[in-house]
Amino acid sequence: MRAVVLVGGRGTRLRPLTFSVPKPLLALGHKPILHLILEQLKRSGFDDVVLATGYLADLIASYCGDGSRFGLRITYAHEEQPLGTAGPLSMLRHVLSRDEFFLLMNGDVVTTLDPAVLLDFCRCHDYDLTVAYVRHTYQSPYGVLTVEDGEIVDVVEKPELRQPISSGIYALRGSALDSVPDGRFFTIPDLIHALRAKGRRVGAYPIEGLWLAVEDLDDIEKATAFFEKQDPGKSTP
Repeated sequence: MRAVVLVGGRGTRLRPLTFSVPKPLLALGHKPILHLILEQLKRSGFDDVVLATGYLADLIASYCGDGSRFGLRITYAHEEQPLGTAGPLSMLRHVLSRDEFFLLMNGDVVTTLDPAVLLDFCRCHDYDLTVAYVRHTYQSPYGVLTVEDGEIVDVVEKPELRQPISSGIYALRGSALDSVPDGRFFTIPDLIHALRAKGRRVGAYPIEGLWLAVEDLDDIEKATAFFEKQDPGKSTP
């Protein structure tokens, strides 16, 4: 099984940490985020990983090498300019067959989702793209009014709105790359719209366990606490 991991972002919300270290190499306890992702992919049966690099690509390559330390085959697709979350896939047309199902994920995601299960779900339902999602709760910090004809008819104190949001983890069929333009900034939302415009099927898969996108220092602390609880005191191989 093959996975493509997006590791080219600049991690601007984690500056100054990311001035000299790419976000996927920031440590969660004893191991970098990317190290944990690669270990998880190996446990799930993946053997071939493409790292889509950009910012500080040399450091990513120096750390991961050819993947042998993880029991994986790792190759690289380097973007000279940012191509978005789907744009880098245009560089892989010569690698991915049209009938192959593969995983695509952001390189800053921590989750207990088994990515092989997501891939099987996409294949079994014959989807061209499946988006793994989580249910996120937005809470207003204010009392929200319902106003009709200048009068208040209701008030709800700090209401909550629960919505499904994209997790940054996807399963795709190789033929979906037909809808990805060459050398242009292109996102997963762009790809979803393009596929649906062609009558292609896009599925959704819920993540029920842990999911965390590492965006700031608070996220690093939460993720570090989780992994140290799972595996206290273990050091990086």
